[in-house]
Amino acid sequence: MVFMDNRQEIRDFLGTRRAKLTPKQVGLPLFGSARRVPGLRRQEVAQLAGVSVEYYTKLERGSLAGVSEGVLESLAKALQLNEAERDHLYDLARAASPSARQRRKPGQAVTPSVQRMLDSMVGVPAFVRNGRLDILAINDLGRALYSEAYGPKTNTVNLARFAFLDNRSHGLYPDWEKAADTSVAILHTEAGRDPFNKSLTELVGELSTRSEDFRTRWAQHDVRLHSGGYKDFRHPVVGDLHLAFDALELPNGPGLTLTAYSADPGTPSEDGLRLLASWAATELIPTASKENA
Repeated sequence: MVFMDNRQEIRDFLGTRRAKLTPKQVGLPLFGSARRVPGLRRQEVAQLAGVSVEYYTKLERGSLAGVSEGVLESLAKALQLNEAERDHLYDLARAASPSARQRRKPGQAVTPSVQRMLDSMVGVPAFVRNGRLDILAINDLGRALYSEAYGPKTNTVNLARFAFLDNRSHGLYPDWEKAADTSVAILHTEAGRDPFNKSLTELVGELSTRSEDFRTRWAQHDVRLHSGGYKDFRHPVVGDLHLAFDALELPNGPGLTLTAYSADPGTPSEDGLRLLASWAATELIPTASKENA
């Protein structure tokens, strides 16, 4: 398989969203005998969206090319999609367009000025990633925070591969289930935006083959906007860290996201970051200098 199957993605996404709703949740009476499948029936979604059953069935079979914004909005409301799911529906519709393959590919290179910006963020772990969760650039404190992912001889890290194929991730992430869910949701979101990304397809294929945990989550077709919040770490040197994160898309780097972590003032995590910075200065910077010598 070279590319994601857009029609299959549409079928699975709409089908799983429909399965999550009940007639009671959407204000419909419950008629008929016991249901053979969970969630709403196609005719109920069609009724809520104001379209014919035949037309909705066609949409759920993968035919979103050329569908109007009004119909997409009606579908989003009928299926009670959240912001991330609504955006994903629109991405799937755009990807279904015959012209989608001619879209400009997102950049994968980090400019020297972005690396300088990362390096200037001395007290903040920060890195730049792409949509398939490759870390493309990172500062010293970020490398220290993710030292379990990098290891002594690793310069290339994919956060999804680390989460599902490296047992050290279970130690670094106290709530591994949440971290795993987030990784898959980000990959699914990216797959909707760029189903013709061969490297993303290959990564999903690798993880699906090697990890049952990944396969189970991928089949749920959940998506997520990952722009801010808190994340917990259990670092082998400094212990537990409860860090706020902010994720910003780079305006001059399509498809690239800068993520920075910080600790709330006066908390043990603030002290932990200071200790991490001290450890990074003594343990990691000399190693990096030798590599660059």
